[in-house]
Amino acid sequence: MTAPTAIGVVAHYNLLERLEPAGPGDLYRARDTRHGRTVIVRLLPPQSTSDEQELLRQTDALVSLSHQNAITVYSCGLHEGRVYVAFEHVPGRSLRAEMSGRPMNARRAVELAIQATDAVAEAHALGFLHSGISADAIGITAKGHAKIAAFHVGTTFGFANESAGLADYESPEEARGERPDDRSDVYSLGAVLYEMLTTRRPMHRGASAPSAGNRMVPKELDDVVLKAVAPNAERRYQSAAELAAALRRVLPTLELPEVPAALSGPEASSAGVGRVLLLAVVILAAVAAIAWWFTRS
Repeated sequence: MTAPTAIGVVAHYNLLERLEPAGPGDLYRARDTRHGRTVIVRLLPPQSTSDEQELLRQTDALVSLSHQNAITVYSCGLHEGRVYVAFEHVPGRSLRAEMSGRPMNARRAVELAIQATDAVAEAHALGFLHSGISADAIGITAKGHAKIAAFHVGTTFGFANESAGLADYESPEEARGERPDDRSDVYSLGAVLYEMLTTRRPMHRGASAPSAGNRMVPKELDDVVLKAVAPNAERRYQSAAELAAALRRVLPTLELPEVPAALSGPEASSAGVGRVLLLAVVILAAVAAIAWWFTRS
């Protein structure tokens, strides 16, 4: 099989295909010739010298962040006067596409929230804020796992999707122009989970319980979500790790519901076919037993 032709070269990355940028600069699918893997390369617009050096410093530090639910940043550098960043290529789709405009199953929503929150907790432990968490900044891999995009550097220097409406997920203190901290990311994670459960974002002045819009949400999960999106940062979980622990405590209560006794629609048809088949097997067994008896007579 012939290797695809490169349309350009950045460092040791052969650019193969230009993608929709979802932010400033140019975005490419590329081949890492040094490590033999597919990556994504972003070329940012020219920066001032001071911004350029700060961007390189922060992005280089992000290389140290390694978590299964965080998109890996491989390297960064300068190419023809522009900063480039190479990061993990993750086939899949966004969390927003996964939601499809309807409330998600509560257990599935909490599982994804735990994965994203774990990644944020790991980043916080290394000194990174995200400040751009949204349903568009979280990807779902082909195997159904959450992957969260670049931290802090993403929103400061334009890796995040500017059309994603990040203001819909920012904490009340960020909306007031105050400096964000770990609890601001906790709010954003809670806002994403709230939307997974209800299709709506919480209000800064205080949100109604998710169960008000989704009767499958138990009170224990209501309490966790409402604490995560509390308007006052002092009343929230004080860390992403604390939020993840609370979600894990609730998870065992969110087993998938049992199949109801009375079914309708495709499920009923399937169950009906099963009953017919079972009855047929019983009848055939009875006929065989009678035939055997008469042959013995």
